[in-house]
Amino acid sequence: MDDAVVLSRHLDFIKRLGEHYDGHPGIDHVDLGSVGWWGEWHLSDSTNCKLPTLENRRKIVDAYLAAFKKTPLLMLVNGEECLTYATQRGTGWRADSLGDLGFLRSWSHMKKGYPTWIREAKVQDAWKSAPVAWETGGDMRQWMAVGWSLRYILNYALALHGSYINNKSAPLPSGEDVRPEIERFLRRLGYRLVLKELTHPAQVRSGDKLELGMTWQNVGSAPCYRPYRVAYRLTSQDGRHQVLVSNITVNKWLPGSIELFTEEFFKQPADLPPGDVANVRDAIKLPDDLTPGEYTVSIAIVDESSEKPVVRLGSKGRGDDGWYRLSELAVNQ
Repeated sequence: MDDAVVLSRHLDFIKRLGEHYDGHPGIDHVDLGSVGWWGEWHLSDSTNCKLPTLENRRKIVDAYLAAFKKTPLLMLVNGEECLTYATQRGTGWRADSLGDLGFLRSWSHMKKGYPTWIREAKVQDAWKSAPVAWETGGDMRQWMAVGWSLRYILNYALALHGSYINNKSAPLPSGEDVRPEIERFLRRLGYRLVLKELTHPAQVRSGDKLELGMTWQNVGSAPCYRPYRVAYRLTSQDGRHQVLVSNITVNKWLPGSIELFTEEFFKQPADLPPGDVANVRDAIKLPDDLTPGEYTVSIAIVDESSEKPVVRLGSKGRGDDGWYRLSELAVNQ
């Protein structure tokens, strides 16, 4: 892979991938996955293959960073020196073999591999700005077959602030407690935003500002990495909608954390606590020509460039259109 022609074609390939796929709505993130066995930045057990030089590996990382400005990038957690290099430039990380508590008996990814790689690369806080993804070692059926605790493994994945899990499209293990445990995990995986309170005046005049107070909490395991916006919808009694999009974005609301890789952690990772409650104040100017009358107030999280709801909140009241109907407002002349 250090051959001049191979390296040149490799870098060109990455460039063209970015030209075609950067920002594609069907792609959530991209692995820096074109070095080593399975794209995992290692050549384990090879007797005659070598990784590219560190200089060329950094050129490959730089090529991905140049090609993908919109779509998040993930670097393999065991990518040697390049893990630090990539995450310091804005990538997240991905780890394979989640669930390995000792397939090799004397060594395991979860007790030996991840703690070492994460400490050495100093990526403990990379999750605050870019995603963490998990790929299972084998699949969940193999964990259960050897008697490993599902709660232990899934709490570990949450504690390291994962946003994704790839179970290799495998069936779930059998057992009456399995599905509830996995559903508990999935409700926490990634961000889960809860609107706990909304206050506003009972009446306001058209053309004035509507003052709102809110308390939000992220009870998931990771931030939302996109600057989705809070939006309000006023619906008149005859069904007309007025959508008002706020400048408030949700990507700064963090989940809770626990201390990693301590003696207690390795005994049993604790349930991840919810994040701090965010007290939010907002003021939205109503249109001057807003028709006086009674309005229903609904709320939603919309994407960066439209008024379409894109997030299912951890709150009740969601309508079929994705909006959450919350209260009533009288608009006066």
